[in-house]
Amino acid sequence: MRILITGALGQLGRELLEVFEADGTHEIIATDAVAKLGDPATMLDICHRDGMLAAVGDIQPDHIIHPAAMTAVDRCESEADLAYRINAIGTRNVAEAARRVGAPVLYVSTDYVFDGTKDSPYLEWDEPNPQSVYGASKLAGERELDPGSTVVRTSWVCGRYGQNMVKTILRVAESNPELAFVDDQRGHPTFASDLATMIHRLVTDRRPGVFHVTNQGAVSWFEFARAVLEAAGEDPDRVRPITTADLDPPRPAPRPANSVLDNAALRLSGVDLLPDYHEPLERTVAWIREHEG
Repeated sequence: MRILITGALGQLGRELLEVFEADGTHEIIATDAVAKLGDPATMLDICHRDGMLAAVGDIQPDHIIHPAAMTAVDRCESEADLAYRINAIGTRNVAEAARRVGAPVLYVSTDYVFDGTKDSPYLEWDEPNPQSVYGASKLAGERELDPGSTVVRTSWVCGRYGQNMVKTILRVAESNPELAFVDDQRGHPTFASDLATMIHRLVTDRRPGVFHVTNQGAVSWFEFARAVLEAAGEDPDRVRPITTADLDPPRPAPRPANSVLDNAALRLSGVDLLPDYHEPLERTVAWIREHEG
């Protein structure tokens, strides 16, 4: 297939490029809103409708993978119009362009579409109720898609590239003898390399519908921070638990207390789930230590 990827220079986008290029059977067109000299991506701003329609019309992709998004959760609260412009209108433009060439879309969404009040993991069929601008704008993007599209909801994404919580924990640990992380928000850490592998599977299988895709193992941020330090050979007891109410300063965007996503659609379809998060965590910490010091 000829596959167009948006946001190809982002944390997930770079992993997607590696997975699909390693496959070697597809033609990949990597695009991003901001391409720098030497970056393997064509400039394509999803927010510009005419440019999006023209580019997709020229490329004629067989499939579009759309991870491009505004993911700065707190910034979305203060710049709501920008969040909706990128996450909703941008996705509308991607969907329209795909419709014109008959290409299905795989859209990457988030656990933030839920309010976090459920006392058990969220199923794909649970009713969304976002409490933040980020979650609402991503749900708006889901609703722009045509039938036959694929929605991949994920959570707590981290990995080798870009900024993420694993890198934050390691950086903070370098200069602080004690770390404090909340123990009243729970979710599944998801590593971008594993997420990219599952997206590859869903695209090549041409599976439509909503899928929750995460690594396995539900933890709080406090427990995850301890696991990161342990993977780095550091003392996990340096991390102490706090509540979300203890955060100083408080975060502008509300976080779901329960972000645990049940990967039910994959499981019930007979697709093997991603492994426990400890496996990719070990690899990722080792890679960061080797390449970023």
